[in-house]
Amino acid sequence: MIKVLPASTALALHGQASCRALEAAAQAGLPAHHLMERAGLAVAKLARAVAPLARSVWVLCGPGNNGGDGLVAGRLLAVAGLRVHLTLLNEGKPLPADAAAALHAAQVAGLAIHGQLADAPAAPDLIIDALLGLGLSRAPSAPLAEAIALINRQSCPVLAVDLPSGLQSDSGALAGAEAVRAQHTLALLSLKPGLFTAQGRAHAGEIWFEDLGATQTQAADAWLNSNADLRDWQMPGSHSSHKGSQGDLLVIGGAPGMRGAAWLAGSAGLGAGAGRVYVCLLEDSEKEAPWPPRPELMRWPEARLASPEHWQDLTLVCGCGGGAAVRGVLPALLARAARLVLDADALNAIAADPSLQALLRQRAAQGLASILTPHPLEAARLLGRSAAEVQADRLGAATALGEQLQCTVILKGSGSLIASPGELPAINSSGNAALATPGSGDVLAGWLGGLWARRPQAQTPAHAQALARSAAYWHGAAAQGLHGPLRAADLIERMHALHAPRPA
Repeated sequence: MIKVLPASTALALHGQASCRALEAAAQAGLPAHHLMERAGLAVAKLARAVAPLARSVWVLCGPGNNGGDGLVAGRLLAVAGLRVHLTLLNEGKPLPADAAAALHAAQVAGLAIHGQLADAPAAPDLIIDALLGLGLSRAPSAPLAEAIALINRQSCPVLAVDLPSGLQSDSGALAGAEAVRAQHTLALLSLKPGLFTAQGRAHAGEIWFEDLGATQTQAADAWLNSNADLRDWQMPGSHSSHKGSQGDLLVIGGAPGMRGAAWLAGSAGLGAGAGRVYVCLLEDSEKEAPWPPRPELMRWPEARLASPEHWQDLTLVCGCGGGAAVRGVLPALLARAARLVLDADALNAIAADPSLQALLRQRAAQGLASILTPHPLEAARLLGRSAAEVQADRLGAATALGEQLQCTVILKGSGSLIASPGELPAINSSGNAALATPGSGDVLAGWLGGLWARRPQAQTPAHAQALARSAAYWHGAAAQGLHGPLRAADLIERMHALHAPRPA
């Protein structure tokens, strides 16, 4: 059994169909009911580990094999001397064979089986949520929804079996109005994507994994990225490095009233290690406000954008605070820029203009690489969907957007999604609510551009995917251990501190 986060290596994620195939393969090599006994034992062991002082445990079991896992765990905890209250809400339906065997074993062991929430124990020390698991595809029935709400009103810690009840395994969306808010979740046999994106992290608490001794027979449907993605890009430069060998970055955006967005992106590009960073403020005037406090940033006159030979071989970040003015520069950038990060107002302009979408799609065929960094509303505009639809299937939305526009996509949010055409998507495992502050997206776009300037050869979807995974993980890792909001300028400094030491 392992604690999943922080992840030190990429971990395979399996959707519902793959999980079913894994379970069938594991069952085929074992005696009847043996896999469920292993699962229940793992739950019981973790219960003792996360609540070592607990003396009373309330185990709520549902009508499927998830409930059977809970019945086994309850029996084993009772044998270990704990006071166990078992509630089985099977709604009068016959249990699957394994769960029925687990129920019989619990009854033989002398445990009372309660069928009503009215019989709930007073003030248990720990709750084990084994109501609903992998098969949830619709809103829980009224009795199960009532049980979920009752669990969430308790003050003791909650351990969820496989998934917090009410959470959908593939998407991390809620199936109904509410899902269990667990302090711990033990994923069995495989890790499910929904634990790590959308509502998953908010409901799963600390996530643990037990493979039950089964061989992974199914290819991954997605990957959970790790600090290995950070290590791949934070290696120190050669002792002979100089600014000319570290690449050039041009940030285009920062229309009047939003200058700070471009300054943040440029400062992040410097922090990532780009050799020279230029900032082109749209509708700029040399006579207006003074240049930002990072004197290393260089001004790029907007008029110079009219000559592609000056910028087409640089790495470009476009859109941060671009406002309506960004629309005018996009056709040339989409047609000529070798490497292009598109964020914020650039994405909104593209969403509103089919001709810009066509130019973006053509870039891949021309050997020009693009990375998009939308938040859910921006992704929704690009896909012609609502933000709610995007959030209901973040993995599917990111994959669809990457295929539709033939580019790499970082769909920001809890468990940011990284998708590229022809590549398995990844879910970012770092970060927390401290990043939910103004300007943090501009920092991500600029950092991405700075890393890309250092390694301009990252042109293929696989290379762009690796770059995006690194930038997303780096961005989130800087917020680890923080609980309050992290100001964007401070975020850059925290990200900079994560660089590998320079050689002596």
